[in-house]
Amino acid sequence: MTKLILKTGLLIIAFLNFVSCSNDVIQPLDKNEAVHLQFPSYFPKMTFDQNENPITKNGVELGRKLFYEGRLSRNNTISCGFCHIQEHAFTHHGHTVSHGIDDRIGIRNAPAIQNMAFLKRYMWDGVIHNLNQQPIIPITDANEMDSSMPEVIAKLSKEDVYKKLFKQAYGDETINGERVLKALSQFMATLISADSKYDQFKQGKVNLSSQETQGMALFQQKCSSCHCGELFTDESFRNTGMYYNTQFKDAGRHRVTLDQNDWMKFRVPSLRNVEYTAPYMHDGRFYTLEAVLNFYSDNVENNPNLDPQLKQNNHIGIAINAQEKQFIIAFLKTLSDKNFISNPKFAE
Repeated sequence: MTKLILKTGLLIIAFLNFVSCSNDVIQPLDKNEAVHLQFPSYFPKMTFDQNENPITKNGVELGRKLFYEGRLSRNNTISCGFCHIQEHAFTHHGHTVSHGIDDRIGIRNAPAIQNMAFLKRYMWDGVIHNLNQQPIIPITDANEMDSSMPEVIAKLSKEDVYKKLFKQAYGDETINGERVLKALSQFMATLISADSKYDQFKQGKVNLSSQETQGMALFQQKCSSCHCGELFTDESFRNTGMYYNTQFKDAGRHRVTLDQNDWMKFRVPSLRNVEYTAPYMHDGRFYTLEAVLNFYSDNVENNPNLDPQLKQNNHIGIAINAQEKQFIIAFLKTLSDKNFISNPKFAE
């Protein structure tokens, strides 16, 4: 009798396990709801075209997984998240320029990934105008992921988890380059940083300190001609008087246009979360905010392409003293968004 009960119990357990496993296979897909991006009313108009690429719950989840997927690289070791680390506002902290596959050294410092849905251009040289196309650059670059879209598709197509995720996001299991890129851009579009102390000040929730207030006034006077608006960039390309780095041989916008007038012009970066994104400049030449401001006050090189903003009143650079620098840095730190760099929705 005991053996019969035991045998019956084992059969019930086996049946329940079968049902459980079956449910994993045949469970209905999650409803693929539209994602409505939340951002302050004072932010600029969103440039991300949701008619071209609707942002959905499952599309974002697929994009998040792809963002941290090493299979996007030739030897399965380098993901987007390898060079864009969340706790550093999605920059490659500690590296002047990015280190990619086989520890190959690139030529540029990894820019922050934040508020991408509001930008018009991407990369330091602005070669990409559409966020849906941006990921193809690191995937195919020999010093970053050194792969190709056919290779990426072949790898992902072997994985049942990706078949399921693509079906949830797009309605069927087809994995192609367009879907890979659009899922990645959907995830990147959700990376909105808008909860810094500065934002809370803008919304009337907190007050700035005396130093921060003085720093904001100085910033508006001395820095906002380039770092303007609520993203703290006008997205222009400017020659700021940095010496040409012969190690990397990168002349910025000139690499795209081949126009000598664009020699050493780089896209003005956003200053949101700048406290977290050292080292600074296109080649990571400065390790502190103090060093950046010291450059602008004392070390700007005059050259034919130097931006007019940096040669006013017979002065090269920005007239700024030591005390003013500390006030400006105090203000810049109000742009730090701790919730952004710790949000689990953006993590691996």
